[in-house]
Parts: sequence; C-alpha cells; structure tokens
Amino acid sequence: MTTSGAPTTVRRQQAGPSDRAVVRDLTVWAFGPGQGPVVADLVEALQDSDAFGGLSFVAERNGQPIGHTMLTRGWLDTPAALVEVLVLSPLSVAPDHQRTGVGRALVAAALDAAAADGWPAVFLEGDPAYYSRLGFERASARGFTSPSPRIPDAAFQVVTLASRQSWMTGALVYPDRFWAFDCVGLR
Repeated sequence: MTTSGAPTTVRRQQAGPSDRAVVRDLTVWAFGPGQGPVVADLVEALQDSDAFGGLSFVAERNGQPIGHTMLTRGWLDTPAALVEVLVLSPLSVAPDHQRTGVGRALVAAALDAAAADGWPAVFLEGDPAYYSRLGFERASARGFTSPSPRIPDAAFQVVTLASRQSWMTGALVYPDRFWAFDCVGLR
C-alpha cells in the first residue's frame, strides 16, 4: 500500500546490524529478484570497504524504512593530482513508494551532507531524465571522463559542489568494489 500523503523523513543510517539488514532487504526489494541480490551484496561490500565514510541515508514513512542511498569515495584523476570525490550509488526505493518523492528526499539529503562536508563533486550513473531534475548534469559537459565505456555519456552525471575548483577535471575512478561486482555501466 502506497502512503504518498505521509511525510518522508531521511536519517543518516547507523552502521549497526539491524540497519544493515533493513538496507539489504530494501535493496533487494527495490532492484527485484534479478539484480537485487547482487546490488545488495555491493552495498554490503562498499560498507565494509575503505571507500565508505558513513554517508548512508535511510528514508522512512510512518516509522517504516522505505528507501536508502549511500555515498562512497571515488577519485578524480586530474592532470594535477588525484582528488577524492563521491559516488552516489545505489538509490533504492521500495516499489510501492516509488514516484512519491522518496528518491528525491534521499538524494537531497546525500547532496546536502556532501556539500556540508566539503566534497567537490558527486557522481553517478543513472537515468538523465530523472537525475537532471535533482540537479545532476552530464559529466562530460564539465570535463569529466567516465570510468568505463559501458556507461552511456548521458548516464554519466555529476553535481559539482562549492569546493570544486576549475582545474578539477579528468577521469572518475570507481572504488574496486564496483568492479568486483561488475556493477559498472549497462548490464
């Protein structure tokens, strides 16, 4: 049952076992039986990696978890230096709560946290029709290069934040967990 009229609250996820189990269940449910288990395994591997800095968010309605997203550290290989940036992935919303603003609330919370912490940019690969409404733009238009040729140019997107400097252009480098689970580009 969809409760689109109920307010959505977003909280920073605690790293405890109960939250992790909830996030796993949400991810499997959101991505379905085909992709869900692999994406849920990716989430757990990212949470256990050095790339995870605790930037994980759970959306709730009426006290029930209905969505999740997280930010992990990646790198921008610029001509001048390797710069740490963030990657938003995955965005999971329970199917009966999709198209009710949950994804928008999760992405907004993630971007607000990234800006507050002084990160220069947040990258993702996803539907440009959806993510452009949330402030993302085609990354190649800003001088960024995709980490894989399997990512269509329009799907490789970025939000640049206040701490980004103009020299920060180059290739995005994903954390190794994305490669280990083959969760890069079209599958």
